[in-house]
Parts: sequence; structure tokens; C-alpha cells
Amino acid sequence: MDLDDLLQRYFSSTDLSKVSPDVLASGLERCQVDLGLEKDHGKRFALCALLYMLGSAPDLEAAFKDADDREAARNFMDLLEASEGEEQGG
Repeated sequence: MDLDDLLQRYFSSTDLSKVSPDVLASGLERCQVDLGLEKDHGKRFALCALLYMLGSAPDLEAAFKDADDREAARNFMDLLEASEGEEQGG
């Protein structure tokens, strides 16, 4: 799943700075519903990652039944946090 495609699908724009708060809230809700319905591991991971980046990360225990999938999501979150720390410090 491509980030621009996800943004366009859920928020009707690839530029979130142009999205109204109502559209953002609605898109986040639809993304969360789709995460709950999605069976494909890769697509679930992409939806979870998008929600995390937008500050609406689901509980990993609820989002991923498989321990390896939860660990991959935690690794992604850790890498993202580390890269944000480098940008701020650097």
C-alpha cells in the first residue's frame, strides 16, 4: 500500500494540512474500521502504521493476534521515534 493512496482514500487529499478537522476525524474512523476488517498482514501493518503516524495508533495486542506482527509494529514505531529524535537533535 502506497502512503499517497492511503491518504487519498481516507482523507481525499495527500496534503493533510488542507484537510478539515471533520474530514480528518472521519478518515481516521474509516481507517480504524478497515484495520479491524482487514485480513492481509501487510495491509493491516500499513493501516496501523498510518494510524500511528497520525497519532491514532490502536492497541497492538488488539490489532495483531500474531506476536511477530506485533513485534514488527513495535520495531516500526521505535524506528520512527528514533528518526524523529535525530531530526530534533541534529
